[in-house]
Amino acid sequence: MLRVGDLEKSIAFYKGVLGMQLLSRKDYPDGKFTLAFVGFGKNPEQAEIELTHNWGVTSYELGSAYGHIALGVSDIYGVCEKIRAAGGKITREPGPMKHGTTVIAFVQDPDGYKIELIDEGSRGPR
Repeated sequence: MLRVGDLEKSIAFYKGVLGMQLLSRKDYPDGKFTLAFVGFGKNPEQAEIELTHNWGVTSYELGSAYGHIALGVSDIYGVCEKIRAAGGKITREPGPMKHGTTVIAFVQDPDGYKIELIDEGSRGPR
């Protein structure tokens, strides 16, 4: 779950920049929050990211406990070009990870959360 300051902007990023779908969205007026779930498909076949918007809160401190979300991709260079063309912010260009050969890149969402892209073709056999 990620707490987001601008739900519409976050949904637009995950849909338009990363190519996910808005799977569900529900307002909770008594609790003054909205939950939106995004992903490439529904649970349990695919993972979902829960976006929580607390009404009246426009930003959060990310803290030191959060690392990043990781997504496997089949063409990291092409994906990064699509992200850039859609207005996404690449914070680490594709290249081998430190101390390894797996090709990774990082993108940042509107709230500053980092998302690692892992090139599936460079990971080798599992």
